[in-house]
Amino acid sequence: MIQTIQARDISLYDLEEKFGLELVTDTGFFTEWIENLPLLTDEEKTSLERIKSNYLNLTKRRPMSEEAVKMVVLSRLLDLAGLYQAPYEIETETSIQISAEDEGVTVKGNIDVLVIQRRLWVLVIESKSTKFDVITALPQALAYMLDTPNVEQPTFGLLVNGREFVFIKLINQGQPKYARSYALSIEKESELQQVLSILKRLSELIIFSQN
Repeated sequence: MIQTIQARDISLYDLEEKFGLELVTDTGFFTEWIENLPLLTDEEKTSLERIKSNYLNLTKRRPMSEEAVKMVVLSRLLDLAGLYQAPYEIETETSIQISAEDEGVTVKGNIDVLVIQRRLWVLVIESKSTKFDVITALPQALAYMLDTPNVEQPTFGLLVNGREFVFIKLINQGQPKYARSYALSIEKESELQQVLSILKRLSELIIFSQN
């Protein structure tokens, strides 16, 4: 009998045991979030200050909902990174599933935001309410990323809860391996700028790899 697990309920232990997923601690595996980051313009820095101001204002009384996070923070960052422009396409709430045939397990769920370049997944973004630790979305995001049809190139992900951002890199050749950045905070000016620089850097790498 096939066991079905909702992606929102899966754990890192499940992914390691049933899909062979391995965490890589070697810093050389995921250098894209710290090396060769593009410099930001004064206009981009001003836009980031506006995002931060909106966030601080809206979280004075209550945590931001998932929809508010996507509208106020995530949407603006994707726009500044140029991910709404050609050659990128956006699909939202795309249903996907992955399966482990040897274990008789199927993992399925809905993805919050999916950025597609020439019908290949290039960024997987999981949005969670600010009342949750951003890392709580890690197993769910990795489950989605394991479904990538493009095993020749790495898949990148972004976890965001409005206050914090974590980037992920997954390589799905043979045994799947992944690494992640530490949590970057919207409340720290330099780190919010780093988030945008990373998004711009990843978009450059993705376009280059497809040419």
